[in-house]
Amino acid sequence: MDCQGDNQGKNGAMMKVKIYHNPRCSKSRQTLQLLDDQGVSAEVVEYLKTPPDKAELTRIINHLGLSPRQLMRTKEAEYRENNLDDPNLSDEALIEAMIRWPKLIERPIVVTDKGVALGRPPENVLEVL
Repeated sequence: MDCQGDNQGKNGAMMKVKIYHNPRCSKSRQTLQLLDDQGVSAEVVEYLKTPPDKAELTRIINHLGLSPRQLMRTKEAEYRENNLDDPNLSDEALIEAMIRWPKLIERPIVVTDKGVALGRPPENVLEVL
């Protein structure tokens, strides 16, 4: 798979595609396979090794139309151990927690020029291709 993440869109322009991927996650692997099946070359970012920065994570959350808590994996130990279920925590505090513990970020996330999609289910990403 080409790591450039450049794909020719319907209008002939090149479209950039990035997937925030965890190779150990079945949904993430299925989404990556779906992209490949669609002939889409994506830049693969293993977000546990290279998490998005605050600006990028905030942009992703805003484009998804979710609150930071809605993008969090609430069953992870880090969520419980750090009392992240506290309803008084600000969005900024939750974003900071996801940056500190990227395992808390729901996955996979596909970012294209057309938008952002959470690959749960994997077919969701077809909307932004």
